[in-house]
Parts: sequence; structure tokens; C-alpha cells
Amino acid sequence: MAEAVRMADREGVDRLSMRRLASTLGAGAMSLYYYVASKEELLDAMIDVVFEEIELPSAEADWQSAMRREALSTRQVLARHPWAISLMESRTTPGPANLRHREAFTACLRKAGFSPLMATHANWLLNSYVYGYALQAASLPFETAHELADMVEDVYLPQLPAEEFPFLSESAAALVAVGYDPAEEFTFGLDLVLAALEPLRDPA
Repeated sequence: MAEAVRMADREGVDRLSMRRLASTLGAGAMSLYYYVASKEELLDAMIDVVFEEIELPSAEADWQSAMRREALSTRQVLARHPWAISLMESRTTPGPANLRHREAFTACLRKAGFSPLMATHANWLLNSYVYGYALQAASLPFETAHELADMVEDVYLPQLPAEEFPFLSESAAALVAVGYDPAEEFTFGLDLVLAALEPLRDPA
């Protein structure tokens, strides 16, 4: 399973096949079917590996701290395995790590005073935010604040004449001046989401 995950990390999940995996492992394709019955079963197991890497919400911490740490962990894991983003919610036969994660996530919200329905709303909202951010981050043409600053100065600003795009030009120059780091956007948005959910629970 580890080799299947590594292959997907290197080449993307679309290029993964039972035959290619068997070749990488130096085994016959048919021998893999002794362990998994199909590619779908293989994907279930691979997604379970991804869920195993995500930190579970702590039962000891307050709900916002627990959800914040889980979201940060999920973002880091999906940065390592970007192929998994579109598959995290698609498995109809989830593995044990997947189910443990969902149980801990729901338990944290329920114990914090969210009703079953409101916990479901919160689950959807938090996952949509984390997965959406991970998907967008995976497609960005830069990785660091320094790389972004270079791109803004060398690529974007020449395309933004101030007389035609005054606000875009001003914003780009201002972000370079303050050393803007887009990685900070994740926690900025996450904290807004958590704060918006707080009034929707019943601590009693």
C-alpha cells in the first residue's frame, strides 16, 4: 500500500493501475488481486493511509482548538498527497482509519454542544473549507512567499498598468511591500469559520 501511495504522490492517481503497481513491486499483476480485489478497493486502502496520517481531534482540548489542529493537520497531509483531495469524501466502503477519524470528528462537535444536525453542518463547512483550500493551494504556481513576490514583480505587475487596473496594481505592490505570505490565508479563513460556528452550539 505504501508503494501505491508513493506512486500516486509522484505521478497522480490517474496513472496508477494494478499492472503498473505490480511492475514497480516486481510482481505479477494477478498476484496483487490476492490482496485487493479491484482498483476501487486499492483506492479505499490508500485513502485510509491518508486518514491515518491526519491528527484526530483531541477529546481533552476545547472544540475550537481541536478542530483547528485537525484542520491544520489535514492541510499538511493533503499537501503531501494532493491526489487524495478529490477522493476523501467519495469512498463508499471506508476503511478503519477513515471511520475512526469521522467518529472522533463528530464526537468532538457533539460533546461541544452541537446538535446532530448542526454537527453535520459544521462537518460539511469545515471539510469544504479545508479541501477547497488544499485544492487551490495545489494548483498555485508558487510555493513560498519569496516565490510569490518574484512572480508579482516579474510577471503580474507588468500586466497590470496602474491606469487600467488601479486597484489590482495597488494591491499587488502592497502585498510585495509587506512580504505577504499566502500560506497565512488558511488560518485566517479557518478562524473565521470556527468563530462563526461558535454561536450555533448549546454548551448546556
